[in-house]
Amino acid sequence: MIPTLDISPLFGADVEHRDSVDRALAAAATGPGFVIVTRLAGDCPLDERSRADLAAIFALPEAEKRRLWRQKFAPRNANVYRGYFPVQNGAATYKEGIDLGPDLAHGPRIQADDDPLLEPTPLPDERSLPGWREAAARYYRAMEQIAALLMASLARGLAIDEAVFAAPFAQGISTLRMIHYPLRPPESFRGAEPAIAVEHEGEVRQLVGAPHTDSGILTLLNQDSTGGLQARGRDGRWLDVPPQPASLVVNFGKLLELWTEGRVRATEHRVLAAASPRLSIPFFYEPGAEALIQPLATSGQPPLAPFRYGDYLWKRMVKFVEFRGLERRTVAR
Repeated sequence: MIPTLDISPLFGADVEHRDSVDRALAAAATGPGFVIVTRLAGDCPLDERSRADLAAIFALPEAEKRRLWRQKFAPRNANVYRGYFPVQNGAATYKEGIDLGPDLAHGPRIQADDDPLLEPTPLPDERSLPGWREAAARYYRAMEQIAALLMASLARGLAIDEAVFAAPFAQGISTLRMIHYPLRPPESFRGAEPAIAVEHEGEVRQLVGAPHTDSGILTLLNQDSTGGLQARGRDGRWLDVPPQPASLVVNFGKLLELWTEGRVRATEHRVLAAASPRLSIPFFYEPGAEALIQPLATSGQPPLAPFRYGDYLWKRMVKFVEFRGLERRTVAR
């Protein structure tokens, strides 16, 4: 079972109750690798109306979506990393979505012409979606705040200096991703591998999100009531991650596992097809592209050599179907 954790003490000055949250969060990070957090600050936009406002981008005409497509799907477009990715047939993953960078919420403070990780985010025309940009920016900033509080809590729970976990995020390139899983038609299976159909509790189900671990540090997921998300338990069984109103699903990425030398667990997860379309809004809390990650010497073994986050991310990212085939990231240093 995926634990549920009331994190309201993180938003106040109640140190005693905050300590209990720190311990519980550390237990989730080092145990199942997933936790559902509740009782967030009152201004956190997790209601159905806010989710529907963000999902309005998927109702845009196809021609307007194409203007946001990544260069992989629209060669004349300049954006390589940020932007829209369409549904792709013949793969285990069946979804469309858009990746939004920090310039959405903070302006072009960390853009760079020579690094796709720092490119500007293509955004829909304000006339097509009035108020959408501001709603997305407000959501982005709210997730940043919650992620920073969770990282500080996790540091305390693991007896790690909070500054160690905070410093790499000074010029972070966190990603707000909006994903729409449409109903999967039979023709979409063309060329798909056999793993696209899986057996779960005696029933054959279709995959729309292939099994994977997240690449980065921390993921905050806002999911609708459709269901379908599953996490792999320590015993290998797949566990449902049930939707809960006004909550976020938190899971820990592969980089945090490397950073803590395995103390924190990056848990594999997948998405099964449901009887209706599904909306998922993950926020990936990420360090700066040039942030140096120094694995912590917590295991008693010599730590891994330090590495830059952007270099690590690019190697991981190109394994995902929506990025597969991109050229090597080259940055002048």
